[in-house]
Amino acid sequence: MTSFDPSLLLGFGLYLALMLGIGIVSARRVRRLDDFVLGGRSLGPWVTAISERASGESAWFLLGLPGAAYGAGFTEFWSVIGIGFGILGSWSLIAVGLRRMSEQSNSLTIPDFLAARFGGNTPDIRVLATVIIVIFYTSYVGVQLVGAGKVLHATFGLDPSTGMIIGAVIVVFYTLLGGFLAVAWTDLVQGLLMAVVAVVLPVLGMIHMGGFSGVTEALVAKGQVGGTDFLAMNAGQTGKAFLFGVMFANLSWGLGYFGQPHLLTRYMAIRNVRDLRLGTLIAMSWVLIAYWGAVFIGLVAVGVLGPDVADPDQVMPLLARALVPGWLAGIFISGAVAAIMSTADSQIMVACSSLVEDVYVKLLRRGESGRPGQLVFLARLSALVVTAVALALAFANQDLIYDMVSYAWTGLGSSFGPPILLAIWWSRLTRGGVLAGMIVGTISTILWKHNAALAGFLDIKIASFVLSFLATWLVSVLGIGSRARPLPSRPREETA
Repeated sequence: MTSFDPSLLLGFGLYLALMLGIGIVSARRVRRLDDFVLGGRSLGPWVTAISERASGESAWFLLGLPGAAYGAGFTEFWSVIGIGFGILGSWSLIAVGLRRMSEQSNSLTIPDFLAARFGGNTPDIRVLATVIIVIFYTSYVGVQLVGAGKVLHATFGLDPSTGMIIGAVIVVFYTLLGGFLAVAWTDLVQGLLMAVVAVVLPVLGMIHMGGFSGVTEALVAKGQVGGTDFLAMNAGQTGKAFLFGVMFANLSWGLGYFGQPHLLTRYMAIRNVRDLRLGTLIAMSWVLIAYWGAVFIGLVAVGVLGPDVADPDQVMPLLARALVPGWLAGIFISGAVAAIMSTADSQIMVACSSLVEDVYVKLLRRGESGRPGQLVFLARLSALVVTAVALALAFANQDLIYDMVSYAWTGLGSSFGPPILLAIWWSRLTRGGVLAGMIVGTISTILWKHNAALAGFLDIKIASFVLSFLATWLVSVLGIGSRARPLPSRPREETA
């Protein structure tokens, strides 16, 4: 067990106090369900952009990605390239249309938006979308709690199970209090902290090793032992094996950004469409600043920690403890916790929002919303239930974070990405096409996950997205189901 350094508690405690304080302050502004779910569509571009980025990273950003780079070397930069293009594509192709159309239809959730494209009287879309969200998000939140357990184990020597429980209690507390506003404002702080850690920690590591040459020497030495060139971006593969097994497989991470409800709701919550232009610039600046550092944390760790760390997911907190004083390491390690919390809180929000808005209000009560305080109470109760289920899944499955995130990310991206893209851009979309896309995206993800032959044939992220897109398009072309309402015209002031 990792030895405990009491000075770590100082920086870590400051971080926790700030997160809980934001939750308490935000609670005063939550009076109705739309306050709890979308913050009254009042977010500015800075909060929207940084919270979208923080929510998009999860335990994968400062735990899974550095761990993967620690084990694979420069090959992981293909993932960074794909992610950058995916984020740019999402902000460019989805943000404006989703913000504008969701406000016109008074949609609060992604299932609500998809149903509204067909007049709103489509319980099959609402039910199927909510089921997909609950299935993949309980797994996804479970990944974050596994990450919390690993961070607290590497930092304080806590048993991983205890760490998972602590992480669940912290994130559900401020989410229950402040709803979407608490989530967005805590994500702003957490996103900035994550960027600082991703830049400063690898720089300190390279200084410790005598510069970039020290990093390359450590990677070469590790490669000589394992028979792999860690400085190459082809992972020792050539031809089709490199093209499909390395390059496209890693670039395909970008496809998932088109269908992650916890990110897309940020576009719906910004105060006006014109702010999205500045939001795009802020988000992409964050990507350019932070993402190279996440990979270099893993590369630097090879030289600082040695080539044989038992659990690669723990290289970031271990590197922080090795390079800086305890109180500062506590702040740096809070960056990993921030990546976890900023995603878990957003995913809990999406799941409980869909349960209350799409199932309780729109289906069970047929649009009669009832008392505002009652709906907020039900949303908070749903958040508790979702977190409890996610915690149970976390106890049952503690695989590598990289693999677990890939599965949930793929399921959501392929199930919702193609239907949402076509709902915004294609007037011939039909209700049957939306249902087909969501079903095919979900089933193909599950099949690829549990079939080694399919996984070896084509990467799960590419296969599921392409199959979902083809299903959505083909069923719509065949005219199965009612056609979507006409696309609204773009207001003149949005082009100014």
